[in-house]
Amino acid sequence: MPVVKSEDPHPLVVVMGVSGSGKSTIGVLVADALGVGFVDGDSLHPIANVTKMAAGTALTDDDRWPWLAVVGRTLADAATSGLVVACSALRRVYRDAIREEVPDVIFLHLDGTRDVLSRRMEGRTDHFMPTTLLDSQLATLERLQSDENGVVVDIDASVEQIVAVAVADVRAAFSLAPPRV
Repeated sequence: MPVVKSEDPHPLVVVMGVSGSGKSTIGVLVADALGVGFVDGDSLHPIANVTKMAAGTALTDDDRWPWLAVVGRTLADAATSGLVVACSALRRVYRDAIREEVPDVIFLHLDGTRDVLSRRMEGRTDHFMPTTLLDSQLATLERLQSDENGVVVDIDASVEQIVAVAVADVRAAFSLAPPRV
């Protein structure tokens, strides 16, 4: 994993993964631990995309490109303060689109088995992504490659354990010192 050479203590992080991986829950907690803001990338989707997904229709790349540009610009706008954004970023080209706006972004991939993901999705009542699209997302997922700035965290653990590992890994990737106590 490449290490971002930065004097800036305010990392820019995309918490990525398929639906049900905990991007929003973990993202909020990671942002809090790092002392930066949080944005749920779902809130950046145009209404047409939300409507499609709520109806059980997978987005096309044409649907995604404008949204990914907004995600990248949102991160770039927070370069001096730091930011964590929850965004699926399932394919390399999607991550590349975000990196066009913010090259030093770190991708935090929340990874889990289909069984773990399905169980988590079935327990949700307040989300527009139906469980039926999980297989489509898993088929689309392209894992982080060795030349990408990123870390992978297994989600088959408690929220506290996931956050602890995620924060430590992001700090290491950004060469950030642990917080002073």
